[in-house]
Amino acid sequence: MKRVHFFVLMVAFVYAAGCSPGSSSSDSGTTDSDSDSDTDTDIDTDTDIDTDTDTDTDTDTGTNTDTDCPQGEYIGDFEILDQSDVATLSGYTSISGYLDINCPSCIDLSELICLTSVGEHLYIYYNEVLTDLAGLDTLTSVGSYLSIYYNNALTDLTGLSALTSVGGDIDIGSNDALTNLNGLGALASLGGDFSINGNDTLANVDGLGALTSMSEDMNIWSNIALTNLAGLSALTSVGGELSIQWNGLLTNMDGLSALTSVGGVNINYNPALTNLDGLGALTSVTGTLQLINNDSLTNLDGLSGITSLGWYLNINDNDSLTNLNGLSNITTVGMSLMIQNNIALTNLNGLSGITSIVAFLNIRENSALTNLDGLNALTSVGNTLIIYNNDVLTNLDGLSALTSVGGDFYIYENDTLTNMSGFDALLSVNGDFYIYQNYTLTDLSGLGALLLVGGYLNIHENTAMPDCEACDLLDQFVSAPTWINVHDNFDDTCTPVPANCP
Repeated sequence: MKRVHFFVLMVAFVYAAGCSPGSSSSDSGTTDSDSDSDTDTDIDTDTDIDTDTDTDTDTDTGTNTDTDCPQGEYIGDFEILDQSDVATLSGYTSISGYLDINCPSCIDLSELICLTSVGEHLYIYYNEVLTDLAGLDTLTSVGSYLSIYYNNALTDLTGLSALTSVGGDIDIGSNDALTNLNGLGALASLGGDFSINGNDTLANVDGLGALTSMSEDMNIWSNIALTNLAGLSALTSVGGELSIQWNGLLTNMDGLSALTSVGGVNINYNPALTNLDGLGALTSVTGTLQLINNDSLTNLDGLSGITSLGWYLNINDNDSLTNLNGLSNITTVGMSLMIQNNIALTNLNGLSGITSIVAFLNIRENSALTNLDGLNALTSVGNTLIIYNNDVLTNLDGLSALTSVGGDFYIYENDTLTNMSGFDALLSVNGDFYIYQNYTLTDLSGLGALLLVGGYLNIHENTAMPDCEACDLLDQFVSAPTWINVHDNFDDTCTPVPANCP
């Protein structure tokens, strides 16, 4: 290929000197006015000896000319497996198919300098000694996916500084020496997900300053050196889910201060994260909000702008979380609410604006939770309600506005619960009703308004409560449950024995 290029250049040189093959020069002692506008001293004699000192050296202005990049478009797909394959693509301005750069021995991509577009995906992976992407400096678009994975020596992405659009996902992962994303500073749009995962020395995402919105997911996972998200300061919306997980040194969300809407939020397993204040502009979450296993998170104040959730609200295993006050403006949860295993959480006061839950309410294993008072506006649960294993929960008064449970209702293994007085307004449980293994529960008088259990009634192993409490409950039902299981409560003699008691 190089010999062909040399021959073409020599022919061009000969024509430029006025000595075309098969013809003789007609000038005699004239001064050659070379079209290169060089200062030629080209005085021809009869022997046509050209003393042209012009070396036709181009001064690169940063754009590719036809002379620099004569090959045009490469039709099809191309794989670079060794350094000679890089040379094969020299001079091509575009590739109609995909380009895979999987070259453990490649040290240099500079011969790709003409490449401005890749029609399908661009994969850069398993390049063991490649330290940078210089040579891709004029690449402006990738039609499909861009994946940069397992490049152990790659330190930055500056070779991609002209890239403005990617049609599919971007995956940047497991590049052990990558310290920043500065080469993506021109990237303004992409058609798919953006994933930044498992880059062990990546300290920041500063190179993403042009990215203002995304239509799909943003995933930032397992970057153990990542300390801040300041590089996302221009991001205003994420159409899919924003997932920030397993980033061991990340302490805050301050770089997301412009974000106003997301499809969902997953902030999980960030052990150094202390607050969510950087999400203070966020008002809309159309999907799920999950906060799971953030050991240092003490409050949710940064979420105070959210008024509704389209799907789930899950707050689980946050060991330092003491309150939910940052959720006080939420009035609607589109599907389910789970509050689980937050060992420092003492109350649910931040949930006081929620009036209905479409599907599930699950409050379980919160060992410091003493009451449910924050749920005092809740009138209905569309499906299952679970109150389980809250060790110091003494009463259920916070559910005093609840009138119906559309599915099953479970109250079990709450060791200090003494009564059911919080359910004074509860009229119906359309599914099964389980009350069991609440060892200090003494009576069911708080269920005095309950008229219907549509499925099974199971009341057992509440060792401080007489069986006759369950029997009295049966007397008030407008119709009998489909099955009744009352056993192993406090052994007593009900006098007189209620007619409906088994």
